[in-house]
Amino acid sequence: METKWGKLPQLSGWAIIVEDYAPLRVLLGETLAEIGLQSLHFETADAALIFLLQTQGGCLLVIVDQGLPGRLQGAAFIDMVKANWPATSAILISGIELEPATVPSSTIYLQKPWSIDAFVHAVESCLQPDYSAGKI
Repeated sequence: METKWGKLPQLSGWAIIVEDYAPLRVLLGETLAEIGLQSLHFETADAALIFLLQTQGGCLLVIVDQGLPGRLQGAAFIDMVKANWPATSAILISGIELEPATVPSSTIYLQKPWSIDAFVHAVESCLQPDYSAGKI
C-alpha cells in the first residue's frame, strides 16, 4: 500500500484488537501488519481479558471498540488492562460520541468513521510519541 504512512519506521511487537465487526477487525489487523505489528483478534473484551490474564505478559497496544457484546465494554477493558500492565498503550474506538470522562486516562479515542491515516497516526502516537508524522 503506497501511502504517506508507508514511510513510518517499522514497529515490532504485538497488539490486541477487540472489535465485534469482523471486516473492521480484519482491516485493523492488516493495517497493523503493514507497519510491523502482529495482532490477535477478539470479538469480546471478556475473551481478550481472559487471554491476557492467562499469558500474564501484556502487550504493546490494545485497540478496543466501546460497544461490544459480553459483560465488558471497551473503556472498562482498558482500565483493567492498564491496572495489570500500565505500560500497555490503548486506543478506544466508538461509533457513537463518548463523553470525555468515559475515555480512560492516557487513551487515544477515535470516533467512527475515521480514516486509516488517522488510525495509523493514533498507533504511532501510542508507540512512537517522539516520531513526528510531519517528517514523512
